[in-house]
Amino acid sequence: MSHISHKSSEAENAQEEVMVPLQRRAFLRYSGAGVALSGLVLAGCTDDRLNDIFKQVDRNSGVVNVGSGDVGILNYAYALEQLEAAFYAKVTQEQFYLNATRAERIILKDLADHEKIHSDFLYAAIKAAGAIPIKKLTPDFSSVNFASRASVLGTAKAFEDLGVAAYNGAGKLISNPAYLTIAGKIVSVEARHAALIRDLLQNGTFVGPDVVDPTTGLEKSKSPAEVAAIANTFLAQGSKIDVSSLPRD
Repeated sequence: MSHISHKSSEAENAQEEVMVPLQRRAFLRYSGAGVALSGLVLAGCTDDRLNDIFKQVDRNSGVVNVGSGDVGILNYAYALEQLEAAFYAKVTQEQFYLNATRAERIILKDLADHEKIHSDFLYAAIKAAGAIPIKKLTPDFSSVNFASRASVLGTAKAFEDLGVAAYNGAGKLISNPAYLTIAGKIVSVEARHAALIRDLLQNGTFVGPDVVDPTTGLEKSKSPAEVAAIANTFLAQGSKIDVSSLPRD
């Protein structure tokens, strides 16, 4: 019995050793985000209308209007990435993370790094396009118990599933190929995050029927309005997003 336990421990240690946190610079290089940003700069230089898209951003009391058009969708994505980045940054400073297994800490730290990269990248991309990024949003995580594994991972699952569904739903609304390239690169990473978190909660649930349509094999999607309604429950007053100016279909 002790021999089996010893082998199990060795296997777990070996698995944890290969889960090395991904450095930000390497992530950007391998994801091609630098190339995508270059494309966005070129796209922005030829579209004088982008400077006018956000004249009404943040003027509504109590809400943050993400704007309209393609860059409005980028600002919508930026809002979601801000929320995820803030969540994981807090997770890594709280009780559950401190008491988690080494493998769980490595995963959560990687996710925190990735979401910060996504947030920073989208901010830079919007600026490169000659538009105005929305303000820094204030989260409201009062419903999350950061000392509880179930609460932290359950919230992480909700955020990751929501992010994938949001990019899937917004993709068809994007007209500029440069913006679509960015969204495609980010959503592929978000899907990996969702799969990891789901398997931490329950092994083998990464393609559950609640996220993948069993009849088509395709990931489900949500409209910006559906996503905003959920995201706003985790945003403080004055930081809730208004997506009413985005295309509806």
